[in-house]
Amino acid sequence: MFVPKCVVLTAMRHSILRLIARRMSQQRFNLQEARFDTEYLLNLANRPTIETNIQHRKGIGDIQLVHKIQEQLSAGIALTESERATLKSQLQLELSKIPNRTHPQVLEYGNEPRILRRFNEQHKRTDRKYFQFSDICKKMNLYRMENLGNFTGHRSYYLTDELAELEHALINYTVEGLRRRNFQLITVPDLLPGRIIESCGMSVHGERNQVYKLTSDARESLCLSGTSEMALAGYFAGRVIPAETLPYKLMAVSRCYRAETSALQEEKGIYRVHQFTKVEMFAVCRPDQSAAMLEEFRDIEVSLFDKLGLHFLLLDMPPCELGAPAYRKYDIEAWMPGRGMYGEISSCSDCTDYQARRLGICVTNDDTDRTETFAHTVNGTACAIPRMLIALMENFQNEDYSITIPEALRKFMNGKQFIRRRKVLPELKLTKRLVQEETF
Repeated sequence: MFVPKCVVLTAMRHSILRLIARRMSQQRFNLQEARFDTEYLLNLANRPTIETNIQHRKGIGDIQLVHKIQEQLSAGIALTESERATLKSQLQLELSKIPNRTHPQVLEYGNEPRILRRFNEQHKRTDRKYFQFSDICKKMNLYRMENLGNFTGHRSYYLTDELAELEHALINYTVEGLRRRNFQLITVPDLLPGRIIESCGMSVHGERNQVYKLTSDARESLCLSGTSEMALAGYFAGRVIPAETLPYKLMAVSRCYRAETSALQEEKGIYRVHQFTKVEMFAVCRPDQSAAMLEEFRDIEVSLFDKLGLHFLLLDMPPCELGAPAYRKYDIEAWMPGRGMYGEISSCSDCTDYQARRLGICVTNDDTDRTETFAHTVNGTACAIPRMLIALMENFQNEDYSITIPEALRKFMNGKQFIRRRKVLPELKLTKRLVQEETF
């Protein structure tokens, strides 16, 4: 039987990705071996501080339960080996739920972000009616999102013609910019063991989570990666890195998979979708380097968006917006005139040793003293394609329905200066059922 070449290649690719994910899961780390900061977390004197931090971080974790389990283990009560093992496993699980500490300055913000700076405010467009991204693309016949529910699923989309070219221009523009800043490009797998994702701070359990689970057997749980940050962190799992070689600065272009969507009107269209392309920055560094690395990531993002001529805000995020892993996080929100709102297009986070402890990423101090300490990790979004497309198409639309391509992107689009309206194709209509009568 003839098997199309594309089917063979797809099967080979899935097989290779599964093998990579399986090997990653077999490295010398798992949740039971994660080395949490027990010196701090199990100290009763720190409980009020930890409880306050948990409350600021949307109530993730239960430090009282952690101390209760620890008391049972250390009370001298006769326990069977099975009971002790169960308590130790439960202790590790509860320790894993405690969020990272929070930068002291951020604690002063309450529940609102602090606006650090406004960029290109003279480019904030409110002088006339601006169409939303979906309306522009329909008029120009550049994408399709309707009638895909029984084909590729809810919140799926096709980008065509110049819009697809603009996606690749954004990727190439971003990768080139990061290369100049000494980032190493790496290709990552889309399939990851659930333990990698959990170690990075995202839950894979429960009905309401962001993760697509592909397998759920007792030995191994494989999931679709929500961001290449997870695969990049997993790349270093179980490694001991000489301090003098750090920092490592990596970038990856990958597909990202998110199970959640939104029914909010302002998040319709491709603003929040199940899969999208993103250029991610990731760094592994010494503990004394992560604060400066976060500032570098922030400045890189600002520079990339500033050169495109977008009006955007730089925000220092409050504790309730940090999730579990981040010690500090900056967001960037771009003005989207068609929607009449600011929309998040980027963020960067200093996770300190939160991920490294769970993944066993260590650093040796120097050649003479080989004492190990935990590395710090920093991540940042250099370019999330769907929201960047929204920001560009809405901000640079002209009254004749053409789009002015930012000068920084033109060399990646064969010198094109405008995206112009194309001939309208016949409207596609969904046929739910086709009944074919048999003829005899």
